[in-house]
Amino acid sequence: MKAKYHRVMIKLSGEALAGDDGFGINSSTVKKICTAIKSAYDLGIEIAVVVGGGNFWRGRQSNEMDKSTADYMGMLATVLNALALQDSLESMDVPVRVQTAIEMREIAEPYIKRKAMRHLEKKRIVIFAAGTGNPFFTTDTTAALRAAEIDADIILLAKNVDAVYDSDPNVNPNAKRYSNLTYLDVINKGLKVMDSTAITLCMDNCIPILVFGLKDPQNILRAITGEKIGTLINGDDDE
Repeated sequence: MKAKYHRVMIKLSGEALAGDDGFGINSSTVKKICTAIKSAYDLGIEIAVVVGGGNFWRGRQSNEMDKSTADYMGMLATVLNALALQDSLESMDVPVRVQTAIEMREIAEPYIKRKAMRHLEKKRIVIFAAGTGNPFFTTDTTAALRAAEIDADIILLAKNVDAVYDSDPNVNPNAKRYSNLTYLDVINKGLKVMDSTAITLCMDNCIPILVFGLKDPQNILRAITGEKIGTLINGDDDE
């Protein structure tokens, strides 16, 4: 089995770590995800990870709270998830470093691009936590920003659906499934893949995005080896 990419950015939703529980961290689910990441790591590629915090908190959950405060709480939730991933991967003898955009030196390194690059070159997985360190930006934007900074070949966007559709396939059985899209397609069609800031960042830096389902965590390995799954988003017009 051979990897198609040299360096990848894996974007995981916080909800993915909750499994069927719907809230918090499900240890067996985390183990399955990390086992798949380790399989990809064993192919010799460089891996960075950004994880959301929606299994604990989303900024939009409180309409009465100050938006900045709510977003900072969400950033702290991503740190909990990053540490859970780190612990699980390390139990599999995979070297990992967590870097946070908000300094908390007792538990993780502060984000420093050159240090992150060095970790990747040394074949350590790097998990970026605490978002961008600024409110009003999503972890999707964090994934796009960090992918651009570390010169990732692709963003592997693991979702709770197996591809991009023109509407929710769980509600509409006739929803159209896309195999290929351009960045502008996503923006113009209003497709809920990533927020517009993240899509624009990827477009400006020519970073392709592969959207696929995480119901089977081994899809991470399939994506990395170039198996045709999910929806590929890039600058090409051919669908």
